[in-house]
Amino acid sequence: MNFLYKVFFIFLLNATPLLADEASDWLKKEIDTILDAYKDTSISKADQFNLIEDSINNNFAGAGISKFVVGKSWSSAPKETKKEYVQLFKRHLALNITSIMQGYSDQEYELINSKYDEKNKVSMIDMEIHNDTGNLLVTWRVKKSKDRYFVIDLIVANISLVVTKRSEFNSMLKKVDGKLSGLNDVLRTQNESSYSILTN
Repeated sequence: MNFLYKVFFIFLLNATPLLADEASDWLKKEIDTILDAYKDTSISKADQFNLIEDSINNNFAGAGISKFVVGKSWSSAPKETKKEYVQLFKRHLALNITSIMQGYSDQEYELINSKYDEKNKVSMIDMEIHNDTGNLLVTWRVKKSKDRYFVIDLIVANISLVVTKRSEFNSMLKKVDGKLSGLNDVLRTQNESSYSILTN
């Protein structure tokens, strides 16, 4: 191994933890923003959700995830249908994550481990939530794009949110002949119901 290869190898060893730690610092800040919104009793539940939805929309790769979970149905849909679907999916995602986080908003948590996957350019950050019945492990998959971090998946108790959503949406698409427009109608109704439950 010549000198340049040695320098490059040492750089990789040192850079990988730094990237993971940087992503962990960013993630902690964003999680605290969401949890602080829950603790602010001076604002309505609707305003709490709006704050959380803004945070999730800004920090989750909602557009990319939305395309992935509908597979082939995406390519055959008209432009306006796609646009509406992405917006409906982002709200669906925000409502789902809000519901998950709401259940643990009063619990203590800590980020216990972080590692950087050099091959896939993804940081894997483990969060442990402490409660009376034990600990829950949540793994956040975070990717950097254009000098910004985005959450690309959330794994709760070894179950991937994105994989679960793909299976769920495949089932829904089968009921509407694989049409994205039909899925939009289903999502719109679901979102309205979920929003009503969260804000009342």
